[in-house]
Amino acid sequence: MSDSIKHECGIAFIRLLKPLSYYQEKYGTALWGLNKLYLLMEKQHNRGQDGAGIATIKLDVKPGHRYISRYRSMAQNAVADIFGYVQSKFVDIQNETPELMQDAEWLKQNVSFIGEVLLGHLRYGTHGQNSIENCHPFLRQNNWMTRNLVIAGNFNMTNVEELLEQLYELGQHPKEKADTVTVLEKIGHFLDDENQELFDAYKKEGLDNVEITHKISEGLDIAKILRRSAKNWDGGYAISGIVGNGDAFVLRDPSGIRPAFYYADDEIVVAASERPAIQTAFNIPFKDVKEIEPGHALIVKKSGKVTQEVFRDPQEKRACSFERIYFSRGSDADIYKERKQLGALLCDQILKAVSADLKNTVFSFIPNTAEVSFYGMVEGLHSYIRGVQKDTLLNRKEQLNDQELDELLSMNPRVEKLAIKDVKLRTFITQDADRQDMVAHVYDTTYGIIKNNTDTLVAIDDSIVRGTTLKQSIIKIIDRLHPKKIIIVSSAPQIRYPDCYGIDMSKMGQFVAFEAAIQLLKERGMEHIIEEVYQKCKASLLLPKEQIVNHVKDIYRPFTQEEISAQITKIITPANINAEVEVIYQTLDNLHVACPNHTGDWYFSGNYPTPGGNKVVIKAFVNWKEGNNQRAY
Repeated sequence: MSDSIKHECGIAFIRLLKPLSYYQEKYGTALWGLNKLYLLMEKQHNRGQDGAGIATIKLDVKPGHRYISRYRSMAQNAVADIFGYVQSKFVDIQNETPELMQDAEWLKQNVSFIGEVLLGHLRYGTHGQNSIENCHPFLRQNNWMTRNLVIAGNFNMTNVEELLEQLYELGQHPKEKADTVTVLEKIGHFLDDENQELFDAYKKEGLDNVEITHKISEGLDIAKILRRSAKNWDGGYAISGIVGNGDAFVLRDPSGIRPAFYYADDEIVVAASERPAIQTAFNIPFKDVKEIEPGHALIVKKSGKVTQEVFRDPQEKRACSFERIYFSRGSDADIYKERKQLGALLCDQILKAVSADLKNTVFSFIPNTAEVSFYGMVEGLHSYIRGVQKDTLLNRKEQLNDQELDELLSMNPRVEKLAIKDVKLRTFITQDADRQDMVAHVYDTTYGIIKNNTDTLVAIDDSIVRGTTLKQSIIKIIDRLHPKKIIIVSSAPQIRYPDCYGIDMSKMGQFVAFEAAIQLLKERGMEHIIEEVYQKCKASLLLPKEQIVNHVKDIYRPFTQEEISAQITKIITPANINAEVEVIYQTLDNLHVACPNHTGDWYFSGNYPTPGGNKVVIKAFVNWKEGNNQRAY
């Protein structure tokens, strides 16, 4: 993606189902679980570079001994920093009494982070706050083992204010207005309730407090706690949590917006935000890694019993399509195929734009994430060429001479790597003029490939959000090659609406497609539509969120996709560019063809899967119209 946006988070959960001595004997180390957690997190480092954290819980620890350990980091390489800290716990032991490194039970009793339940998190901050206190896992502490709670997640709730109000009504006073704290306290409240209900019931049976403690641990109904906690959540979420006794869960929102995968056998239960991380870390075949179903929670009791239970009624699955286009790593077999298909499906539009003149067209991509869709585009071009060759050989009436036959058989797309991501902007550049000059050199190019003023250059990007990098850097750089025409192709449709489920796209003014639509309304004397939409949106904010509809769609309704693309072309074309410029976008229909199982497309279509989404887009438009540069959620 040429535009940098922050997005998503990653979760990593491991439950060891055997005693630590089992892993010591089978794999040669009692640190096997920690090593696997490190791999699981490192293989998802793309999902968070603002910070990371881990928490572990030891099972069946005697009173008076520490059983919960947590460490969080905001270091540049947070995952390595965390596990370097953990590893430091073992340095003296290895040097002074190495035989103890073979004693799993001693290590568990004497060294922190050696436990059977492990939780990791990688963070991308979507609210601009970036401190160690904002890093997951979050911890809710209590002297009762079964009232302790650790959570970490990949989520955004659209109705934080409503959820906070409910906590006030319960008598709580959360320390800050954040969805993570709200979720933690909501689950924590009903965890306390469940503990109290069980305590009262067992007390009536005449059990003493020690017996009751063990009975509560056995009797905790995690699914019931989650059902009560999540009743009014509106958002996209994949959340993992551990109760102090070792009960654990990983839950997924009812629309399946955020991804969550798991694997279980008689040794381990593992869950993560991305399937390839599990495959790689544990050498597990693709088919054995399953998705957690929407509205379900994967629950692992302290006893080791594993179930998947409904905590919210599942809705129509609207899994995030941006995960497939850009966010998730392309090493997932399905995602790799889908990204190639996205590129292939653009071929008809591209061939039309270049008048099928492959002889004078060079195809390239904008590194690094568009590379897979580029391969798909090239395969699509080869398919087109084979069709032309076959049709000519079968249906041409006149016989081909040697030169014509050579030309026909040598047809091939001209494929080159022209755009090269070179450097990152240094933080010491503070003045706008200096910064813009530096941004212009973020990309470099390969010279001597383009035929001056003859070739058309087609460059595919996976998506275009703001278009600023294209305008300030990429188009300027590749114009130095003197192409006749530059065509920028987006493998994603036009991004028209904010996201409120985990991606840092919350303001209408940051979308070049919205800017283009507004300009067209003004140019064509249709400014009254802007005011009408504003008034509808203002009125909608007084309604319950369940009654709100997305009036912002009316901003785009008068125009075709091609008209908006043409206006975007004008916006992103820098001054003093010699080449003609054109922008081509993927269609929504083709997006659904390429990603049939991930139909969450609200940032493209405006069709939000939850009522809170409609409220967010309405508020975002009102904020834009009133010049309020705040987030809409």
